[in-house]
Amino acid sequence: CDPKADSTRLILHAKAQDTILSLAASAGSVEDLELEDVMKVGYKDIRCVESGGPEPGVGCAGRGVITSINFLEENGAYENIDYVSYDVLGDVVCGGFAMPIRENKAQEIYIVMSGEMMAMYAANNISKGILKYANSGGVRLGGLI
Repeated sequence: CDPKADSTRLILHAKAQDTILSLAASAGSVEDLELEDVMKVGYKDIRCVESGGPEPGVGCAGRGVITSINFLEENGAYENIDYVSYDVLGDVVCGGFAMPIRENKAQEIYIVMSGEMMAMYAANNISKGILKYANSGGVRLGGLI
């Protein structure tokens, strides 16, 4: 749910791709989209999707995460893949970002970060979310990279 929608830019060797939420707004609703509309294939056949989010100060970014994950599940995006990588915002205060953890959509989570203070702050917040749902959902923190 990166507002810049640039998480996949290097993998795709291109400008930022259109997000699920922006395409849904143009099409009328997320039900009017096809998987091919939102998923692009990049380097080494990595499948890329950008969730998107509301404009600053309007709406809930977590809803975008939930809408996107549900759309991807319903359209078979998670079939025949080895792992899923999410790029989340640094503050991670919204419950919507914990949705993949809360609803058993993840079994093991690895946090990729730098040594900068904001990256460690984000990793700490994500770890707190994992701990909160570890017993009920069976998810665990695999490690920090």
